[in-house]
Amino acid sequence: MIPPRVYAFEGLIPVVDPSAFVHPSAVLIGDVIIGANCYIGPCASLRGDFGRLVVMGGSNVQDGCVMHGYPGTDTVVEENGHIGHGAVLHGCTVRRNVMVGMNAVIMDEVEIGESAIVAASCFVKAGMRIPPRVLVAGVPGRVVRELGEDEVGRKTRGTQTYQELARRCLAGMAETSALTGADEGRLQLRTQWRK
Repeated sequence: MIPPRVYAFEGLIPVVDPSAFVHPSAVLIGDVIIGANCYIGPCASLRGDFGRLVVMGGSNVQDGCVMHGYPGTDTVVEENGHIGHGAVLHGCTVRRNVMVGMNAVIMDEVEIGESAIVAASCFVKAGMRIPPRVLVAGVPGRVVRELGEDEVGRKTRGTQTYQELARRCLAGMAETSALTGADEGRLQLRTQWRK
């Protein structure tokens, strides 16, 4: 397995728990802490050169996500956070079991309450406080409604699927060269989404 691109910054070296998977194309700079059983996807950029970035246990930060903050702030994803493809987190706090949808932007000093869901492409403006267990959508983001048990359960199972993906990547991903054609009877992955 090729190690991720990790850079010390002014003496601060990123920390990655051995049970976490960080894709080799992801970039970790400076004051970054990745907890146990996390998944950091391809081309994610976690730039801890102004403030600390923390991704707590069981969380995932998917392909093309950006984490950063303005000077002196922490950007935190608490346990079992689920950050969708292309999302931007900037100087905010994402509480336990939150899902941030694809291409959403969470700005400075925002706090997303536990088990909330931020819809895809939502823009959550600076300083907002989002209560627990609600759906936030729109530009700018606003609370649309409370979440039901089934929705929170689906989110939790989706995050568990990414925790399993971290384990699978650590055990079975290797850099290689592409084939020039598909083999007859080529195997196909059949990952099951947890229902």
